Amino acid sequence: MNSPLIQLLVLAGIAVFLILRLKSVLGTREGFEKPPLPRQDSGSSSRRDFEVIDGGPDRDIVDHVDEHSDAADALARMKRAEPSFGVADFLGGARGAYEMILMGFERGDLAEIKPFLSDDVYETFAEVVEARQEQGLTIEAEFIGVRELSLVDATYDEDTNMAEISVKYIGELTSVVRDSAGEIVEGSPTQVKRQKDVWTFARRMGVDDPNWQLVATGE
Repeated sequence: MNSPLIQLLVLAGIAVFLILRLKSVLGTREGFEKPPLPRQDSGSSSRRDFEVIDGGPDRDIVDHVDEHSDAADALARMKRAEPSFGVADFLGGARGAYEMILMGFERGDLAEIKPFLSDDVYETFAEVVEARQEQGLTIEAEFIGVRELSLVDATYDEDTNMAEISVKYIGELTSVVRDSAGEIVEGSPTQVKRQKDVWTFARRMGVDDPNWQLVATGE
């Protein structure tokens, strides 16, 4: 077996490893402004507090989650803790954050996105980036856009004022992996891939810092 063939097989093995690792970190691929980013007692349960706005439900909440869900209750309590908070505004920020964080990771530039990542998420991203660098691999990626975005869950702890919101994304991008010689070992610069992710952002409500941090990633 000649040397070029051995090198090709080694690079192919590395590419497969990285693809599996990227999938576990960011989600599945198919062929937030930056994370910044009233209660009227009707005698009913707290879950329905958000409904009494101009005589009807709070559209800022029920446009995104079922009005009788635990997520709707959590979002209503976030609004009571911080009246300036808006669900639509958050989702607008989450859309921008997805591109910023995803592209920072793909390109191995974590410095700018570090303030928007929890310590655990940052360490996981850094491990993958370091592994790529050790193997002499680089990723060239171009973000096409967010095809779908939806709020899938929300929780709020009134004891700590800590809020968590999970967002489902379907993004589109092009991505290629190149070896140290600049040869493509995976992907195509012209083939648009869809990437599915569920990201969870967290923030303590009622504090001066408006930024949400990415605290978990999944599919």
